[in-house]
Amino acid sequence: MRLTSFKMVSGLLLVATVLMAGAPVHAQEQGEPRQGVSPETLRMEREAAESRDLQRLAELADDGEALEGALEAAITERDAARERRQALEARHQALQDDLQALEERRQSQGEGLEGVMSVVTRHSSELRDQLAQSWLTLGGASLPDRVDEQEVLEREHIEHLADRLMALNAESARGVRVTYPVADQGGVVEPREVIRLGDVVAFTERSLLRLDGEGSEQRLAMAERTPSSVARQLEAFHAGQGDRVAFDPTRGQVLDALAQQPSLAERFHQGGAVGYVVVALGLLGLLVALGQYAYLLRVSAALRRQVGNLQQLRDDNPLGRVLGRFRALGTGHAPEALEARLDEALLAEQPRLERGQPLVKLLAAIAPLLGLLGTVTGMIVTFQSITVFGTGDPQLMAGGISQALVTTVLGLITAVPLLFAHTALASRSRHLIGIVEGRASAELAEHLEAQRKTEPRVHDTALA
Repeated sequence: MRLTSFKMVSGLLLVATVLMAGAPVHAQEQGEPRQGVSPETLRMEREAAESRDLQRLAELADDGEALEGALEAAITERDAARERRQALEARHQALQDDLQALEERRQSQGEGLEGVMSVVTRHSSELRDQLAQSWLTLGGASLPDRVDEQEVLEREHIEHLADRLMALNAESARGVRVTYPVADQGGVVEPREVIRLGDVVAFTERSLLRLDGEGSEQRLAMAERTPSSVARQLEAFHAGQGDRVAFDPTRGQVLDALAQQPSLAERFHQGGAVGYVVVALGLLGLLVALGQYAYLLRVSAALRRQVGNLQQLRDDNPLGRVLGRFRALGTGHAPEALEARLDEALLAEQPRLERGQPLVKLLAAIAPLLGLLGTVTGMIVTFQSITVFGTGDPQLMAGGISQALVTTVLGLITAVPLLFAHTALASRSRHLIGIVEGRASAELAEHLEAQRKTEPRVHDTALA
């Protein structure tokens, strides 16, 4: 039986040796042929390798002691492998027993622990998301790690979470001054000195700050619009000269509202071409009104000097020119002719005193109409946008309507001062015309009375 086993092992070793020896040749045959070697050379090399392998097998088969030693070594190795397998099976069984015990323990402790773990995981994640939008991480403690990312929640994770939350709580009562990259309104990022007061506010020298982005992409940026009064308070606090700081309690909603509220210049540009025309016409009307009102004030001063001295007539006022033309007529004219000449002189002076009033009145009437035209065209553009984008965005509609109404506001703002200017011009010119007409009528009456007194004397002298 041992001889049979020996022959069997010898045959197996022979086959294994042949296979091992033939493997390189086979691989070489299947591989790419060497460059520059003919197939005949390769065949000869293969036959030589096979003959060498067969010779080695014959020598090994003739050596019985070597085969016997190889067989004993294989048996010893098999026994060692069997013992290792038994040890591994015993360890596997022990681990299975431990797993079963842990599973029974988990089930015995009930669903309470799982509920606690789920609550801790959920609330810690929500709290971390909220703290990610706070100022506490600016120059202070870092955020805790996410508990929900842990496969098995252990005690160390809970302790780490508690420590980080306590550190963040301590930061909420501190004020720090740090240098941090801050983006201005134009998007330019530069290192700036930033003051953080707890979780309430963070600001630079003259601007409040806001957080942009989320997570690692979170950046500090200046608010698009900080009121001038708030900027002065921040500057004083930054320099250590003030103890008052303004902040946004709504977490940015007020700042966003201020950013969306355009300035006076932005409102003006929202009016577009129609708004520019309205404002240009309004400025033209005001310039004309101011020039004419200055002329009327100068005429009023000259007229007061002329009323104080009617014996010496001047040409720098309408009264002096009217009385000069009237006195140049002389005597011997009929009263109707004198009155007609006086009216002619008054009518010649009236256009100068009322100059510019028709233009100011026209511009005051046109400005609201142009504003209404701009509103109508703006509403047309708004409805065209609604046709394209729909009504799903109320902000789009509100913004378009707001811009459309700007021209109406500009028209009304332009018309109101023009109406006041026209009223002032008309009142001043009527006052001056009334003075000139009154003095001219008095001069005509005196002239007619003097002429009536001289006529009887001439008639008596003629009779004599």
